[in-house]
Amino acid sequence: MTRRRFTPLDNTLVLLTRGYAWLPDLLRRTRGDVMTRVMGNRATALRGPEAVRFLYDERHVLRHGALPEPIQATLLGKGGVHSLDGAAHRARKALFMSVLADPESVARLVRHVGDAWDETVATWPGRSPVVLFDEAAEIIARGACRWAGVPVAEAGVKAVAEDMVAMVDGFATPGPRHWRARRARKRRERWLTRLFDDARSGSVTLPAGSPADLVERHHDNEGQPLPSHVAAVELINLIRPTVAVAWFVAFAGHALHRRPHLRQALADPAYAEAFAQEVRRFYPFAPFIGGRAAGDLTWRDLRIPEGTLVLLDLYGQNHDAGLWEDPYTFDPGRFVESPPGRDDLVPQGGGDPHTGHRCPGEAVTVELLKSLSARLAGLEYTLPPQDLTIPLRRIPTRPRSGVVIDAVRVPAQSRSTTTGA
Repeated sequence: MTRRRFTPLDNTLVLLTRGYAWLPDLLRRTRGDVMTRVMGNRATALRGPEAVRFLYDERHVLRHGALPEPIQATLLGKGGVHSLDGAAHRARKALFMSVLADPESVARLVRHVGDAWDETVATWPGRSPVVLFDEAAEIIARGACRWAGVPVAEAGVKAVAEDMVAMVDGFATPGPRHWRARRARKRRERWLTRLFDDARSGSVTLPAGSPADLVERHHDNEGQPLPSHVAAVELINLIRPTVAVAWFVAFAGHALHRRPHLRQALADPAYAEAFAQEVRRFYPFAPFIGGRAAGDLTWRDLRIPEGTLVLLDLYGQNHDAGLWEDPYTFDPGRFVESPPGRDDLVPQGGGDPHTGHRCPGEAVTVELLKSLSARLAGLEYTLPPQDLTIPLRRIPTRPRSGVVIDAVRVPAQSRSTTTGA
């Protein structure tokens, strides 16, 4: 029988110092699911496909009241879809599914970002070296705003990208990064609230059928339109995760540097998809997700009192030897013959995105990463000496240097190797 135990000491400091390794280490030491404390709250940590299905069942775990204020004030926004349950969540989630699960909408986004990539990369030979992470964030922000129907002057794109990055970069840490994230959140919510106020007053016309237009016209489960500030939160919740694909682009650059023999294979769309999935599995992104127990629960033979935080170990599951052969080896081939199981690969959470809290933007992440990884592999460049380590104590992490590339050359045929555009 699996041994479980309650660890009575609060693990908040351990989480801050251990980062992604915290939950995997805790579960390894206790050889099973475990009760502990985080931020003064009783918490239980789970892992595995069955745990995914358990956590994403609203009869078991709810999101309302589970998200700490620092995360709402930076990453997710207050009043957004992530904090809702039941009918309210299903109505709001339908908005996101109409945008992010529609193949035509996803294809438009990929085309806009691909065009922005091509426009920007054409300038790299004259100004390299460039930092791939920073460039990718700005490129994706430019394309995402065009797709979303958000007017941004060219001179303002960099500031939008920096603020979207700041919201992601500062949600899980105290100190300067966190306060930058709060300021960025307030700045962009004010900006987009004005946009919706102007649209409703008739002084601005949002492009028909654009994500901004769909958010403006959305009604909640009681038939009411979203207040302008909530509409702003939700539009950010479309743009910000899209810009966050820059993390995966930097990881793709890291992977191609370590394994240059993979570059040519990325011209094949099927292999590019397998590569994108392996980047999402292998490299650290979200360490865990969670909610609160809806009542007194039993998970296997572990009692979970009502109100307990229930945490799902995403990073540990994506590197679980019981699910993945040689989990610490980067191998896109594992996904060439068969796609990953819905509740096995969980870099952005698990469950059914149509009915639960699973991120509806996974298709966007995969399609953008396919397209941009293939484009990157089609370039010729060098990597000067730099620090490419990926610190697991930092959440969210990325290569320390951001992946600096130099001596960039754009072969004439590079655009023909893109996928998804």
